[in-house]
Amino acid sequence: MSRRELVVLGTASQVPTRTRNHNGYVLFWDTEAVLFDPGEGTQRQMLHAGVSATDLTRIALTHLHGDHSLGLAGVVQRLSLDGVPHAVPVSYPASGEAWVRHLCDSTAFHHRERLVLQGLEADGPVPRVPGEVHGAATLRAARLDHTLEAFGYRLDEPDGRSLDPALLAAAGIGGPDVGRLLREGTLTTARGRVAVEDVSVPRPGQSVAFVMDTRLCDAVHDLARGVDLLVIESTFLDRDRALAEEHGHLTARQAAQVAADAGVRTLVLTHFSQRYTDPAEFEAEARAVFSGRLHVAADLDRVPVPRRRAVRDTPV
Repeated sequence: MSRRELVVLGTASQVPTRTRNHNGYVLFWDTEAVLFDPGEGTQRQMLHAGVSATDLTRIALTHLHGDHSLGLAGVVQRLSLDGVPHAVPVSYPASGEAWVRHLCDSTAFHHRERLVLQGLEADGPVPRVPGEVHGAATLRAARLDHTLEAFGYRLDEPDGRSLDPALLAAAGIGGPDVGRLLREGTLTTARGRVAVEDVSVPRPGQSVAFVMDTRLCDAVHDLARGVDLLVIESTFLDRDRALAEEHGHLTARQAAQVAADAGVRTLVLTHFSQRYTDPAEFEAEARAVFSGRLHVAADLDRVPVPRRRAVRDTPV
């Protein structure tokens, strides 16, 4: 059975607290597990969350501030120690390549990891690499507006079709013939020629967006549009909106308004400044503008990707 859920490893921003580790998020998506923004302490948080290095199929950095990247060194060494057999691409803003290389070779160890560094220079799909574990979904990146180069990410599953048991029975198709129909697209039966479209219904694809340090910009709205799950920074509360703008961040209200305008189904707020101690303030501020599923993230939370939309609910 496929697994689609977000595992939250850390939720602090620049400074970790007694209850919040630096950033870290693992998106499990069928055969894939993408580690986003491994901040300091990520390897230990993975242990607490039950995430192994072998699970990881890709690492994606939004930018090279330490709270989003210092844990890369430990994770890379763990990939080597555990002898992870598949290639693990690491995507990041190309301007941060020197820092990425330093982190990947920061101390002495036997390099057995199969990293593939992918510096991003423009918006668009993130290329697949030989030996990478992946499915049909597409990961793309879009440049954000922070105090240094940063990218947000979005994973999109293509629309497909689901076989309808009643339509299959009416067409007289069962057993091994079902597999043949899926492989070949059509099947000749005693009742005539049957196409997959004749015995199936549309299946909307699912999508997840990951938006970290940024001011409001077109890319934020584009990445969030219509997604099933939006993971987005809400470093500040709206009473400190001027500070958020100065330091290249969002407030909880801004993040929630993006989600409301974009038709997001489940909103995950994270990346909280240490100046705030009551998570309820973030929930109250977001609830003022967003009525969908809301999750104010805590370390080691698990957030499922919501069930697939019904066809009639699919955004145009």
